[in-house]
Amino acid sequence: MYKKYLEQLEEAGKIRNLKERSISCYKNYVSYFLKYQAKSPEELTCQDVRDFLLAKKEEGLKATTLNLYNSATRFSYRNVLHILWDDITVPRMVQEHRLPTVLTAPEIGRLLEAVDDLKYKAMFATMHSSEMRVSKVIHVHYDDISCTNMQIHVRDTKNRMDRYAILSKRCLDILTQYWFEKGRPRRILFPNKFTGNYLTVSTLEQVMRRAVSDAELPVKATPHSLRHSFATHLMEQGVGRQNIQVLPGHRDPKSTEVYLHVSNKSLMGIQSPFDRKAGADYE
Repeated sequence: MYKKYLEQLEEAGKIRNLKERSISCYKNYVSYFLKYQAKSPEELTCQDVRDFLLAKKEEGLKATTLNLYNSATRFSYRNVLHILWDDITVPRMVQEHRLPTVLTAPEIGRLLEAVDDLKYKAMFATMHSSEMRVSKVIHVHYDDISCTNMQIHVRDTKNRMDRYAILSKRCLDILTQYWFEKGRPRRILFPNKFTGNYLTVSTLEQVMRRAVSDAELPVKATPHSLRHSFATHLMEQGVGRQNIQVLPGHRDPKSTEVYLHVSNKSLMGIQSPFDRKAGADYE
């Protein structure tokens, strides 16, 4: 019933050069929204979206997920159904910004020791030492590794920009050991051993959960925690925020500022006014 609308949505996404994953997500969210309604798509209004989001909020969906529904339906209304969108009727929800889970250097060492498969150990080491997202590590090719420049070429990032990530000597040693032991892969550096294609993000997430449990690390630690840990450790070493912003490819400085709140050492030396000597005048 809604096939033609989803096809038009896919076409609208392609003409705007959206990533395939974004288009797929839009289609899934819009499909679910349309099936929820008991009316023709041409009869929909912004009030229908508002009622849908409120109902889903009552069911316990988080603001992050609800905002994804908001983005998908907004895109569909404007580019497929040509229905006037009203940000007052359907505002984006305020999201909670929790501090990221950060692992200490010893905890990362325990995590790597808990990983038996050298391939996954090499991938986790790369994620931490080069501050790469899990979706980028699984797509690394052999030619992306530059031993001469000690860099990793990260292609087609979240911000549609290629960048270079630093390659640590310790990580290179692990990668070299892995490369020789796993048959010297020449194309995809970390292929699926059964299909030869790229691994999935969920595969690394499962391996991470097992390793976190075996190493008795914080329950909330995820592959992305390795990326957060990299930036936090740099800040603790005194590396400037501008450099930390460039390394992971942050476009918004606010993305880097969060590490100020999780880096204890960055706050050392700051004295609370409550600890000033009794009788001291406050300016």
